[in-house]
Amino acid sequence: MLLGVDVGGTFTDAALFDRSDLHTQKSPTTPGDEAVGVLAAISAVTERAGVSSSDIERFVHGMTVGTNALLEERGARTALVTTDGFQDVLEVGRQDRPELYRLCAPKPAPLIAPGDRIGAGGRIGPHGEIDPLSDDEPERIVSAIESLGAESVAVCLLFSYLDSRHEERIAAAIREKLPDLHVSASHEVLPRFREYERTSTTVVDAYLSPLLARYLGRLAEAADGEGIPEPEIMRSSGGVSPWREAASQGAWSVLSGPAGGAVGAGLLARLSGDGDAVGLDMGGTSCDVCVIEDGRAQITESREVGGRVIQLPMVDVHTVGAGGGSIGWVDHGGALRVGPRSAGADPGPACYGRGGTEATVTDANLLLGRLAPGSSLAGNLELDLEAAAAAVKALGGKLGLSEIETATGIVKLANSEMVRALRVLTVNRGVDPRGFALLPFGGAGPMHAAELADEVGMTRMIAPRSGGVLSALGLLASARRRDTAQTVMLGPDEFSAERIADAVTELREGIADGMEDAHETISYELRYEGQSFELSVETGPEPGADELAEAFAEAHGRRYGFRVDDAPVELVAIRLALSEEAPEPRVVAGEGGLDEDSRRVRFGDEWHDAFAGRGEPRAGARFEGPAVLELPESTLLLPPGWSAEVDEHGSIVAEREA
Repeated sequence: MLLGVDVGGTFTDAALFDRSDLHTQKSPTTPGDEAVGVLAAISAVTERAGVSSSDIERFVHGMTVGTNALLEERGARTALVTTDGFQDVLEVGRQDRPELYRLCAPKPAPLIAPGDRIGAGGRIGPHGEIDPLSDDEPERIVSAIESLGAESVAVCLLFSYLDSRHEERIAAAIREKLPDLHVSASHEVLPRFREYERTSTTVVDAYLSPLLARYLGRLAEAADGEGIPEPEIMRSSGGVSPWREAASQGAWSVLSGPAGGAVGAGLLARLSGDGDAVGLDMGGTSCDVCVIEDGRAQITESREVGGRVIQLPMVDVHTVGAGGGSIGWVDHGGALRVGPRSAGADPGPACYGRGGTEATVTDANLLLGRLAPGSSLAGNLELDLEAAAAAVKALGGKLGLSEIETATGIVKLANSEMVRALRVLTVNRGVDPRGFALLPFGGAGPMHAAELADEVGMTRMIAPRSGGVLSALGLLASARRRDTAQTVMLGPDEFSAERIADAVTELREGIADGMEDAHETISYELRYEGQSFELSVETGPEPGADELAEAFAEAHGRRYGFRVDDAPVELVAIRLALSEEAPEPRVVAGEGGLDEDSRRVRFGDEWHDAFAGRGEPRAGARFEGPAVLELPESTLLLPPGWSAEVDEHGSIVAEREA
């Protein structure tokens, strides 16, 4: 049996595949100790499947622990060791500002206070050692770290990606003298050029690793007590690793949760579509958008999380604060706003009946008939219409609007925020979304998807059978993976097939232990001579200079609309990923059928008599909008003009009339 458990801001989702059937369950997330909610979700899904936890063969876990710790700045107290004179590299950064026309927009404070930064003597330059590292310098640095009381250390010296001798000696001394401290050395975390990005990534790794080690250690111990295998952890790149490996490499799992959703979206895009889709994961706290091409989520090599750069392979996800628990409020100018603050899992939206009093998107959907009064959401949460109405009425009183006007406004504002996220990853990058299907998931995604598709001109939609727990399903379809990279900086006359093959062999030897039979993906980052940034292309392990130059020119033409055939091309870096074959859980349509009814539902600014179905539709079932389909873990809304049919995988494939 395969088990996947994904921790979200409001719910913890579990998916159990017993080689023939897929069983799913949701439980409330337990902030403060997410492991409690994980075990509750496992207990619920095994009970639903009628099996014992000891029958589980593989346990894959996706989490937001690292993400939340970084956003809330509650990681380990970390010291930074860098080349003397470069202690302020985190403040200096790229000497830019977050917003071009907002001169006072603040940057996040560095994760390491100035007093916790140590300048190291000695110096490596681009052509080798300039000043030697004295014999007593590592010992001096160890003493300075010990006096700080730090829990973790980041070591990042100049040009260590070319020559790591000094960095290795300092890291080895710290590990020997202070064995209880976690040490992140930049030549191990990110052997790449660009000093600021390398320092920022190494610091994030050191800042999060102790926290993840404690959490994953508790989870592994608790799992062992229940007879469950040790957890494998979803990495930001869309692959998994053993929990001990993940615990020692904190920066690699910052986007662990969204990565599971992206892999699950890729799986369903292949099964129920042509492989091209835009994934929309709307949960209780936020909304994540990703682009799927040929059944694979797009990967980016660098992104910011909470304003801090992490230059590691990650699924290319754009997140906005628009979820079912996003709170409506009135700004200083008297305008209605929604999010990014969320009611979360505790107390949750007002309609959850857990003490929440502020109006949320879920409360608004309940008032508009999109959710049924008295019905039960996943996790056995019964919806309280009176509590939702009271919360929305209180907000509307501040605006001079009725309850329905306020609820309609809340939904429209949440939709506009998600449309913006869709455009960031499509239109803003030259991608026409009309050629893709919209694939909504998460508990709230299918409820808003059709309206979002209308906004951006998309005419196809795929709502997965297990859309409410698709991130957990994606964990089951994830393979073990390792990534590495190396800056090479070779001019057009310097790189050859033999030299590239030697570099690839060296990279492979660094990560191949235990993955000798894994599939490898090699990417080459190139640029025209004089450019500041590079493009990535994939070819074989021994490409020639002409082959690489042509592949780069084609990629440049696709991205920017032109190519310069007589310009020299530089090879900046080589990236290698090793991945084992991914399992593919069998996803089939349910056999339960629907309980049919009708009710009044508001679409846009009008009320309609809509078909209402509750349960799990069989393959071949057809529906015409307006309709509301209450699925086991989510609700799908079909406005007028949309029609849908259930395919053999249980996905509701919908199209809009031309």
